[in-house]
Amino acid sequence: MADKYVDIDTLKYMLYDVHKLEDLLDRERFVDHDKESLDMFLESTKDFADRELFPYIKEMDEKPAYHKDGKVYVHSQVETMMKKGGELGFISASFDYDIGGMQIPLMAHTAATYILDAANNHLPGYAGLTQGAAELIIHFASKDLVDTYVPDMLSGNWGGTMCLTEPQAGSSLSDIVTKAKPTQNGYYNISGQKIFISAGDNQFAENIVHLVLARVEGAAKGTKGISLFIVPKNRNTSNGTLESNDVTTVADFQKMGQKGYCTTHLGFGDKDDCQGWLVGEENQGLNYMFLMMNAARIAVGRGSSAIASAAYYASLQYANERPQGRKLASDGKKNIDQSQSLIIEHPDVRRMLLLQKAVVEGSMSLVLLAAKYYDLESTAQSNEEKKKYNTLLEMIIPVVKTYPSEAGAYSVNNGLQVLGGYGFCSDFILQQYYRDIRISSIYEGTTGIQSQDLLGRKITMNNGEGLKLLLNEIMTTVAKANNHSELKPYADSI
Repeated sequence: MADKYVDIDTLKYMLYDVHKLEDLLDRERFVDHDKESLDMFLESTKDFADRELFPYIKEMDEKPAYHKDGKVYVHSQVETMMKKGGELGFISASFDYDIGGMQIPLMAHTAATYILDAANNHLPGYAGLTQGAAELIIHFASKDLVDTYVPDMLSGNWGGTMCLTEPQAGSSLSDIVTKAKPTQNGYYNISGQKIFISAGDNQFAENIVHLVLARVEGAAKGTKGISLFIVPKNRNTSNGTLESNDVTTVADFQKMGQKGYCTTHLGFGDKDDCQGWLVGEENQGLNYMFLMMNAARIAVGRGSSAIASAAYYASLQYANERPQGRKLASDGKKNIDQSQSLIIEHPDVRRMLLLQKAVVEGSMSLVLLAAKYYDLESTAQSNEEKKKYNTLLEMIIPVVKTYPSEAGAYSVNNGLQVLGGYGFCSDFILQQYYRDIRISSIYEGTTGIQSQDLLGRKITMNNGEGLKLLLNEIMTTVAKANNHSELKPYADSI
């Protein structure tokens, strides 16, 4: 195991010097916070990650989640992540005070979660999906549903998921067939199956709140006929206890990587007794779910960059410890009498390490920029400002999801190469990071789908308004670079 997985000074530099987090603190929503309080939040996150996440990453790979007798069993640190993470605010920190949040900027919360992802990428998803599900419920569900589900989700007592994919409908959501039949009792009877549901079950959660896309009987074909439902694993009874809601954990998928982050196959309504509660209006489900999907895409990019960070510091440490070969003398020959050089002194190894460093820091900056756009949109002073930052966020979401995933895998691959043969051996963690990051380009819409979204939807929306805004942001940065002599040649080349 390496000694380091993230550089918190670099993370703070990105937050404060590059993306000017402190400028956000003048906005009414964040006035109770200052740099010192946010630094304390980041430092406490790092302490928690050092104690409760990083020491278990290899063990969670060697002892994966598994399915037995209708239940999924996960590593005990999942309970720690949810319960202690709930207490420390990792689920609720960016939410409003009146629902138990801390109203910190999403930028700061994203930086904190980046630390968790880098420490152990098998764990933060349990809390992250719960956060995303709670946010969607808060935005679109009735007050009764918010009061029923959100408090236990933010505390970490209950988990949350998003349930889109079905056996016959992967990325093609128009082919969803899960059914929702209305009743006279205020709920719908749900029936169907969902697959590849991350964090879909575990033995430590008292309840899992599933957000399920389904089609109400008689609804239109295609995505226009899809509605969204809250379907808890266990439902509340009149006496305040929980009873089974006819949600079955059919299986847990065994995976190449992220083995501690369970991925389930769920069945709904096998006994015709699965109750779901409509979120918002019928036939608006996909529009609502995009709030959670977009957050999940940013989270994938964040996690990819964080895995690349951990791999970089592991390969950097190895390069500083591993002697191999000797320096060439001025005549191009090796002096066999010299002691061996550390491999970090070899130019090609340095090249690979610098490539890793560039990918990590570039993708980290990109993820924090997306969080900044979110904060600027949510605290906008005018409709014009709100529209601007919503548009910019929509423009970069497919890039934030895709670049860290693809470049991150390339970066980790270079890290594995730094270790040579040892990189391929299970005694060293680079091979695990390589396996763990491989899913990122598939999660939440493949690279091809993100490309279609960017070119087919985002660039063309509103007659190219988003592209114009983004180009203006880029050119503003180029103009600033022109003021620095060391950057001017690069700025002039654009």
